[in-house]
Amino acid sequence: MRLNLFSTLTALPMLLAGVAAAAPAFAQQALELPSPSPAAKVAQRVGVTDISLEYSSPSAKGRKIWGDLVPWDQVWRAGANAATKITFGKDATFGGQAVKAGTYALVALPTQKGWTLILNTDLAMWSGAKPYDAKNDVLRAAAKTEAIAPRERLTYLFSDTTDDGTRLDLEWEKLRISVAISVDTAAHAKANIEAASKNAWRPLASAARYLSETAKDQPGALALVDKSLLLEAAWLNTWIKAQILQRMGKLAEATDLAQKAFDLGAKDPNFYYKDTIEKALKEWKKK
Repeated sequence: MRLNLFSTLTALPMLLAGVAAAAPAFAQQALELPSPSPAAKVAQRVGVTDISLEYSSPSAKGRKIWGDLVPWDQVWRAGANAATKITFGKDATFGGQAVKAGTYALVALPTQKGWTLILNTDLAMWSGAKPYDAKNDVLRAAAKTEAIAPRERLTYLFSDTTDDGTRLDLEWEKLRISVAISVDTAAHAKANIEAASKNAWRPLASAARYLSETAKDQPGALALVDKSLLLEAAWLNTWIKAQILQRMGKLAEATDLAQKAFDLGAKDPNFYYKDTIEKALKEWKKK
């Protein structure tokens, strides 16, 4: 019995030390528990435009929502916790009103006569004690309402999506609040086509550089860079051709093209090979 007691007393300081050492590590671990209003996100591509919405989703829990938990005639964060945020990847219209690409806080103004949805630039509102400020409003749009089957948690949905538009629905309790969103997909697609056409020379130039520098296939590289130059004669693909010709032993042609590339690059604020081309010109002209 004495031996057991002695052993226990001897081990006790070590045990307490171990607990003390483990306590800070335990305290630093985040305690994850279910949130009363969990974070949620919904996204939709409309044509070539991405639209997404981030919010916190409270539960009804048997409470009277409209006119009570969410009072009439007062701005509401259209969710819980931090501001509800909506992001437009390209310019669009929200409730028939133009809105620039970007992220906005979505605010609701519920009344018994109708609902208004507001886009506001202050994404930090309702963080701490920071209130809503109407001076940061971008637009206000009338929303449609209709009765629905009971929905326990506040939920956002995109519905009736086409190539040119979608509908944003807020559903909670027995009410749906909706607003139309539209995009000029034809204009966006045309702009994408123009941008792709304008830069079509770049993949060919990159392929030519790879064949020349890595695969050591100068004839194949020359064929590709010539196709690139037919699309647009930029300083970069001109310089790539100059390098290919230099590797093929055609130094006079290479020097002429390097000079052309340098002259074109001098007009470009993003002339990142200026020193390289300038150095090559000095060396090639000496030979």
